[in-house]
Amino acid sequence: MSKDEVIIYTDGAAKGNPGPGGYGVVLLYGPHRKELSEGFELTTNNRMELMAVIKGLEVLTRKNISVKIYTDSKYVSEAINQGWLFQWEAKRFKKKKNIDLWKQFLELYRAFDIKMIWVKGHAAIIENERCDVLAVEASQGKNLQVDSGYVNNLGENSEGIL
Repeated sequence: MSKDEVIIYTDGAAKGNPGPGGYGVVLLYGPHRKELSEGFELTTNNRMELMAVIKGLEVLTRKNISVKIYTDSKYVSEAINQGWLFQWEAKRFKKKKNIDLWKQFLELYRAFDIKMIWVKGHAAIIENERCDVLAVEASQGKNLQVDSGYVNNLGENSEGIL
């Protein structure tokens, strides 16, 4: 890891899907480490996977740096690495899910040099396992937040398989 590279591990969880959910993030920058997590009353796994990536990027204060994001979500990694997301954007996200989060992600994506890396979940990758613990604990916590993007679009474009 170079001094101008941030490593972000992310994970999301939802029990019931939809149900209570949470995300977990571990950021590494040189000797620095930061963990983030938050829980929501009603959401989906895919939303939490994507929200974890967004929240990890939002805390970065320097723009135009290299960021490696490790996720066990094929929903997130393939949308970016296969170029689907940019096709969805060109078609104004017609018939796509989680539009609110994808638009937030795209704004952040364009501010950094991002490499998205898929990792197998529950495969003893220490930081990925830590994110899973953070996400699950957040989903089971008290004072769960409202995922307004999900609740406000219930029955529309809030969740689904690609």
